[in-house]
Amino acid sequence: MSTGIVLFPNRQADNYVDDAIAQARRAHDVGVRQIWLAQQFDHDAIGLAGLIGAAVPGLGVGTSVVPLNPRHPLVIAGQAQTAQAAAHGNFSLGIGLGSHKPEEVAFGTSWPRPVARLREYLQVLRSIFDDGEVDFHGAEFTAGPQWPVSVPGGTPIPLYVAAMGPKALQVTGELADGTLPYLAGPRTIGDFIVPTITGAAAVAGRPEPATIAFVPALVTDDVAAGREVAAQALEFYASIPSYQRVIEREGLDSPADLAAVGDAETVRKHLRRYLDAGATDVAISPLDHSQPALSLLWEVTAAL
Repeated sequence: MSTGIVLFPNRQADNYVDDAIAQARRAHDVGVRQIWLAQQFDHDAIGLAGLIGAAVPGLGVGTSVVPLNPRHPLVIAGQAQTAQAAAHGNFSLGIGLGSHKPEEVAFGTSWPRPVARLREYLQVLRSIFDDGEVDFHGAEFTAGPQWPVSVPGGTPIPLYVAAMGPKALQVTGELADGTLPYLAGPRTIGDFIVPTITGAAAVAGRPEPATIAFVPALVTDDVAAGREVAAQALEFYASIPSYQRVIEREGLDSPADLAAVGDAETVRKHLRRYLDAGATDVAISPLDHSQPALSLLWEVTAAL
């Protein structure tokens, strides 16, 4: 897998999908080979990934991430296979527990037993993606459709989880193809995430999983101003327990301390630290979504 970048379409554009495809095409022309899309409350990330994959042949497209709550795994499986067929094999599915306060407020509910739900979710997806059928009856999910569940051209699908805690990493290593940690620094990657997920995969008899580190970044000559941008953009994560734990594990005071901010070479050196720590790849999450700032990051991504 090539180094990737998170794509943020312009919400002020006349057409959101057209803008996403145009951005993806420009990034690919620069040399970017993998883009990732975050699921939010407005657009559908899996559908958008499929559209981009069909419009820009050869570009890897993926989701980072689609919260599994409140989506049934049968629904996600159908969407993901459709996107994979559209992208002709270049789609990757990234899911996450997503049990944050904004999601609970938006949907008016909460979901207990998150790791148990994750395990069953992955079991359903694994069965569909690997075997083309499913008959699953668990405590959290039932998936026993009498109609077909496989889409011609829709598999295989690399399956990733935004796992950072020990229990989630254990399940991910047993059932998925890797993890997509965000704001987990090099120390956390090397000392905790990689050994935990790799060990779980080995016990389960699965191939060594990928660890794709997602890193906030900004290419700028004004480092002080860039640090301020990072502090404002990442302030939200300081209130979420799962991110608090990885920041504490890293020995840092603020999520902004994990941002790659500086000139192009400084950002490259920062990103290489993750690879040196054992990450199989990095994906850049832009802190500034303006076109000039994005273009600089695309160039860094292509050259890494």
